[in-house]
Amino acid sequence: MSEKTQSGGASVAFTDLTGETQTIWEGNAAFWDEQMGEGNDFQLRLIGPATERLLNLQPGERVFEAACGNGVFSRRMASLGAQVMASDFSPTFVERAQARTVGQPYAERVSYHVADATDEAQLVALGDGASFDAAYCGMAFMDMTTIEPLLRAVRRLLKPDGRFVFSQAHPCFNSGTFRLAIEEEDVSGEIRTVYSVRIARYSQPQAARGLGILGQPEPHYYFHRPLSELLGACFRAGFALDGLEEPTFPPEASSARPLSWVNFHEIPPVLVARLRPIG
Repeated sequence: MSEKTQSGGASVAFTDLTGETQTIWEGNAAFWDEQMGEGNDFQLRLIGPATERLLNLQPGERVFEAACGNGVFSRRMASLGAQVMASDFSPTFVERAQARTVGQPYAERVSYHVADATDEAQLVALGDGASFDAAYCGMAFMDMTTIEPLLRAVRRLLKPDGRFVFSQAHPCFNSGTFRLAIEEEDVSGEIRTVYSVRIARYSQPQAARGLGILGQPEPHYYFHRPLSELLGACFRAGFALDGLEEPTFPPEASSARPLSWVNFHEIPPVLVARLRPIG
């Protein structure tokens, strides 16, 4: 299916926004690196632990990471003993990732490269055939105008028994057109606070600009794909789904900002999935 959005009443293919999307991310990269550092609440409490469980990395395994950002999880995988080749289309992100890795005891186990995750040829050129035990793409699918080139490239780079894990904003709750809400209800005389998500549009792919981190220089595009589109692209690329987690913040977690996802303990803001090559 061709992924399209509406812009000024005209139908625009997601891929028409590739250049603008990349320009925005390059402009936001330094800010994101400074804010992310070695991980925020999402990374350290939700995404990272679920990803580690699904990847189940073993010392010495080779891992390819696409859209690595400032390399926060690349460094984590290297610290666990993996040999990591990471890439991002943003030169600023790659420079920041390299700077954060220098002097670390695992530094020789990580290499960073500039490559566009929406360009299959660029990604495949980084590897030497089907030589990676695992691959990862973290919280980036929803930022990409197309995910098919990456899926095809990973399928070519993985060993036949390899695995690919990706994380992204949960398409059912934290993507598309949604609103976070807080309400009070009286339950047998006890006033309770109820956190909920209201979904207005879900079934069709759509694009909209928004903030990933408050204060970032410019809003970036989010590309919503319902689960059928997201997983359908994975299946068409030759993968089978064999692991899935929907992590939530624990009951004891809280944030002073009322509508922070940290306060939504029953609703998963992210989805983490594991794929394996078939055929």
